Amino acid sequence: MLTLAMDTAAGTVGLALLDGEVILAELCLNLGRHHAEVLLPALDRLCSLAGTGIERVDLICCTTGPGSFTGVRMGASTVKGLALATGKPVVGVSTLEALAMNALPSSALICPMLDARKNQVYAALYREGKKGLPEPVRPEVLTDIQPFLEGLGEDVVFLGDGATRYETLIGETLPGRFVRASGIHQGIRASAVGLIGLERYNKGDILNSFTFMPRYLRPSEAEVNKQLGKGPCRA
Repeated sequence: MLTLAMDTAAGTVGLALLDGEVILAELCLNLGRHHAEVLLPALDRLCSLAGTGIERVDLICCTTGPGSFTGVRMGASTVKGLALATGKPVVGVSTLEALAMNALPSSALICPMLDARKNQVYAALYREGKKGLPEPVRPEVLTDIQPFLEGLGEDVVFLGDGATRYETLIGETLPGRFVRASGIHQGIRASAVGLIGLERYNKGDILNSFTFMPRYLRPSEAEVNKQLGKGPCRA
């Protein structure tokens, strides 16, 4: 089965093509440019390098959040367009679950953590499962950093830009009980999205390609303003 995997949830654009569990090609772009400028050209490049076309893909996998509102929305919109054009099934993968793959194999508790600003993080807890994939221990949440850390009672491997930002606080709260993954393991790999997505597809966990919604965990500023009865800002 040929799987196209995609991640645009954070600051990077990641794409991968897998044949079963074999990674054929993978691109990770961290160019500081808007995802819309690089995603489709990168997809064309990926298919060209792999010597295949999008029409030959059997399955499309993508991260569905949490993460950047713009990035998650861009990825979901692109995947919906590809699904409409090709008629291929779509599987969604948590951004945090895909990030947790970077810490495997490990016997420790794994905590992927994304910076959500306002002294908050998107975080979850995982352990290595029987098939070498992350299994959830605590579901993903948007949370204040301090109480989340105080609820951890064992050794933990942290990774993600949230762990980088709050490394000092993590060390002070969990002295001698934490490890921060190295820099090369901090980014989300599209191949991890593909491997998790393939396992989910085999279990029949498929999204409605046209109606699925990203999982933001936090309402957008526009939604907050609407709830508070505020109108859009005007120059």
